[in-house]
Amino acid sequence: MTGADGANIAASPVLEESYRILRSRIDLSRLPKFSRDVTERVIHASADFDYFTDLVCDEGSLSDAVAALAAGAPVIADTAMVSAGITGCPVLCKINEPLTQRLARTASISRAAAAVRLAFGEAGPGAVWVVGGGWAALAEILNRRVEPAFVIGLPAGLVGAAETKDALRASGLPCVSNASDKGGPAVAVAAFNALLGHAVTVPGSRAGWAPEDPRAAAADDDGAIW
Repeated sequence: MTGADGANIAASPVLEESYRILRSRIDLSRLPKFSRDVTERVIHASADFDYFTDLVCDEGSLSDAVAALAAGAPVIADTAMVSAGITGCPVLCKINEPLTQRLARTASISRAAAAVRLAFGEAGPGAVWVVGGGWAALAEILNRRVEPAFVIGLPAGLVGAAETKDALRASGLPCVSNASDKGGPAVAVAAFNALLGHAVTVPGSRAGWAPEDPRAAAADDDGAIW
């Protein structure tokens, strides 16, 4: 299989067929390459063609995200589901740690907000944040001023999600998001994997696992880092 940037892609027959069907139903060839790959990957993961118009992609910001990942930027996930979906590189996720629960209780904040604070304390500025679990983590990223390299802000929810994604876009932070209430872990992971797939092909890239790490081969059809 060949990606939008011309690179050869290792893919299963199921993945090949999914993309064949997708491209027979919608033509995204006029989109810039990073926007196209993110949009295709999200539609592939969700089977929801509305993301063609719902996603808000800025090609320059997506290019910066690829560069940040290639330079070795830390990757932070807001929830365990998002973290589990990212099999192509190390991921920092604090949501289930005992310290997160203690901080949430003592500071009277949500566990999602506590996890953001602890992750930022460990990784510092310049990380790539992947938010697909809920709007509270995204709100804390904005309120905490974590100085991210890039934010994938794609949480779902009927209360707060669309408004927080609006605030993300208004903040001027480099990001990809969507306009509607929908989203979720699978969509956020799909967008990230599209970017990571480009980052690992950059000469001298520090993205992904080291070649000798067996976890590099653990990605399945829905988590492949192409």
